[in-house]
Amino acid sequence: MSYVDGKAPAKIAVLGAGSWGTTFAKILADGGEGTDLKVVLWGRRQEVVEQINDNHRNPRYLTSIALPASITASTDVAEVLRDAELVVLAVPAQTLREQLGGWAPHLAKDAVVVSLMKGLELGTDQRMSQVIQSELGLGPERVVVVSGPNLAMEIARQEPTASVVACVDENTAKWVAKMCKSKYFRPYTVSDVVGVEIGGIVKNVIALCVGMCEGQKVGDNTKAAVITRGLAETTRLALALGGKAETMAGLAGLGDLVATCSSSLSRNHTAGRMLGEGLTLEDVNNRMTQTAEGIKSGRAVSDLAAKMGVDMPITNAVVAVLEGKLTVDELGPLLLARQLKSEGD
Repeated sequence: MSYVDGKAPAKIAVLGAGSWGTTFAKILADGGEGTDLKVVLWGRRQEVVEQINDNHRNPRYLTSIALPASITASTDVAEVLRDAELVVLAVPAQTLREQLGGWAPHLAKDAVVVSLMKGLELGTDQRMSQVIQSELGLGPERVVVVSGPNLAMEIARQEPTASVVACVDENTAKWVAKMCKSKYFRPYTVSDVVGVEIGGIVKNVIALCVGMCEGQKVGDNTKAAVITRGLAETTRLALALGGKAETMAGLAGLGDLVATCSSSLSRNHTAGRMLGEGLTLEDVNNRMTQTAEGIKSGRAVSDLAAKMGVDMPITNAVVAVLEGKLTVDELGPLLLARQLKSEGD
């Protein structure tokens, strides 16, 4: 098995030809430059696949970014998965379980699966690594999570980026990190899969709130307070689930939160800003070309927090706005009216 003996895989499959899936395929191809590595993308849209194969472009998501010639694409998932020792998943979180059912028969026997997704499944409150393990019957040592401040367009432009590769098995994490190391992408390894995933999930909800603040044209003091207190409630949930505080202070926690809350490239920040400007949720969904995971996962995060007895006032308020139980104008006064307490609580 490649990740045990340290050898690079001959083929890597990336399922999902959106902005992040395509960008990660580029990272892998650039890291394997000069080798015989094959990186194969699966996409649903034939026109996207043809553009990647014929023009080495994905204009739908990455405009004019040139892709390495070693990347090919197909709409045939069986072809993409055939003999792939490393399989990367980059699809909307709420569609994952259903799609895995159809993909499972084509998965190579010893393949390692990497999740790029930052969502919590509605109904089960499961993290994506848990969905992958249960649907594919994999042990945790074969499931890896990549997270951090990963704004796809910046990375596609080869702007320096650091990220986190998480797996309970140190050797597997190091193997995957080696595969995605390039001159512009620096991966660090950790074993705290829970903390890394929770950081990536909740930051989307907090970014919606920061976006709402921006849409209402409030100042940086307000946004800084939301980011800081958002990190506090993210940390409370991560710790309750067995995550580590140091993870929340790192790239997958604070780093990802700051990038997502402050960048116009962030889908969740953009969605929140449009809500703050007075658009309805339906209008926002119609205008978004890709999924803002915070909209989809917010309710699941709120439910999980309630189940664990964790206080998450910002998350709960954002969910109330998304569900029409609270207006954006009522958001700030509600949070400010909460009972006084020590900042450390």
